[in-house]
Amino acid sequence: MSSFSFIHAADLHLGSPFQGLALKDAAVAAVFVEASRKAFSTLVGLAIEKHVDFFVIAGDVYDGDWKDNKIGLFFNREMARLERAGIPVYLLRGNHDAASVITKTITLPANVHEFPTGKPGSVKLDALQVALHGQGFAERSANDNLAISYPPPVAGWFNIGILHTSLTGREPHAPYAPCSIDDLRSRGYDYWALGHVHDYEVVAKDPLVVFPGNLQGRNIRERGAKGAVLVTVEDGSIEHERLIVDEARFAQVDVDVGPDDDQAAILRHVEQAVQLIADDMEGRMTALRVRLSGITPLQGAIAANRQQWRDEVEAACHRVHEDIWLEKLELRLEPPPTSQVVAEGALDLQQLLAENAGDADIAAEANRLVDEIAVRLPGGLGATAMPLDDSVEALIGEARQLLLSRGQGAA
Repeated sequence: MSSFSFIHAADLHLGSPFQGLALKDAAVAAVFVEASRKAFSTLVGLAIEKHVDFFVIAGDVYDGDWKDNKIGLFFNREMARLERAGIPVYLLRGNHDAASVITKTITLPANVHEFPTGKPGSVKLDALQVALHGQGFAERSANDNLAISYPPPVAGWFNIGILHTSLTGREPHAPYAPCSIDDLRSRGYDYWALGHVHDYEVVAKDPLVVFPGNLQGRNIRERGAKGAVLVTVEDGSIEHERLIVDEARFAQVDVDVGPDDDQAAILRHVEQAVQLIADDMEGRMTALRVRLSGITPLQGAIAANRQQWRDEVEAACHRVHEDIWLEKLELRLEPPPTSQVVAEGALDLQQLLAENAGDADIAAEANRLVDEIAVRLPGGLGATAMPLDDSVEALIGEARQLLLSRGQGAA
C-alpha cells in the first residue's frame, strides 16, 4: 500500500449570513462573514503547501441556496487553486446544500468530483490504491440509514467512506442519515470522513471515524478552535492532526458574583475572566458571552438596569482587548434570602417562583410564544434552531430575574 495524505473538511457553510450577529452589530457580523471565507482560503493554502494528494469535503459546502453567484464564484476560485496544484477534490452534498436546496450553479474545475445523491458512488485512485465511497443528499431531510448501502471495500486498497450524518444523535444537531458505529464498521473501510456535527470528535479508532467540525464558529454554541483534519497514511498506518484555520471565535466566561461585591468589584472580576480569553485569541476577533452568577443584593438593580450593565461589561472587555466584542450579557443572579416576614395575604414572589421552577405548562407557553415571535423575525431568523438566540429555559430564567428585580423595587 502506497503512502499519501489528504485533508478531510466538512461544514464550510459558505454564505452563512450571521443574521443573529447582524441584528446586534452589523460590523461585527461582517467580520464573521468574511472569516468563513478566509478560513477556507487558509485551508486551501495549507493543502497546497503540504502537497496533499487529495481533498475531501463531507457535506455542507454552502449554507443554503445562493442569493447570487458570488459565493459560487468564491468556491470556484478556491477549487481552481487546488486544480492548478494538481489536487483533486471529492465532495458530497449535505442537508444545507442538498440537490433540492441549491438552485444556482457555477461550473467547477475538472478536479472536483461530486458523489451522486441517488445511491452511493465510488472513485478509485489507481496510483495511490485508494477507493473513496460516498453519497450526498437529494433532499434536505435524510432519514434513511445510508451507510449500510455503501459498497464493499476494494480488497487490498485503502478505503474511505464519506458521509454526512448525525450517527445515533449529536445534540443539538437534528438527526440526518442515522447510523451506528457498527454500521460503519460493517463496511470494512479504513477511514470514515464524516460531516454534519460542528464539533471536532474522534468517534472511533478502529476504524478511524472522525468529525472534523466546521471551519468557522457561527454562533455562541460553536465555541473554541475550528478547522479540518490532515490525514497521513504510510504503509497502512494512519495518523491525523487538526489544522486550525478559523479567523474569529465565539467564547463564554462565567463570572461568580459574591454578596459583598460592589459594581467595581464585579467589573474587576469580569476583566480578570476576559483576560484569560485575550491570552488565547492569537489575533482573532472574539464574540464573547459573559454570564454573571451568584447571590448578590445588587441582583434587582442589575436586572432593572440591564442595558447600562451590558455597556459597562462591554467597556470592561475593551479595557482588556480592543477585539473582544460582548455578544451577550447573561444574568444568573439571585437576591440574598430575605428575612422579612411576608404579610398575610401578600404575594411572596420568591416562594412563588421557586414553586413553579421547571413547570411544564410554563415551558409549553413559552415555546408557543417563541414560535409566534419567530414567524415575524426578518431574514429567515425564525427558521434557526434558537430563533431568539437562546434556549427557552434561558429565556424563562431571564424573565424570572426581571420579575425578582421588579418585586424588590415594589417592596
